[in-house]
Amino acid sequence: MGFTYKPLWKIMIDKDMKKKDLREILGFHSITVAKMGKDEYVSMEALDKLCNYFGVSIEEIIEHIPDKEG
Repeated sequence: MGFTYKPLWKIMIDKDMKKKDLREILGFHSITVAKMGKDEYVSMEALDKLCNYFGVSIEEIIEHIPDKEG
């Protein structure tokens, strides 16, 4: 399957943040936020900004989901 941003969304819920806050606070383009909402690739720079802003490691922003075999 790849990766999911569910850990990021949980952090944002805990901090009562909306996706628009990522655009306003971190300067993300709406396309970047939309890609994260679809669990698609975003740049390492975007992930670095998220980690620095929330003060967390990458594992607390994204989660790897192994492919199902068979």
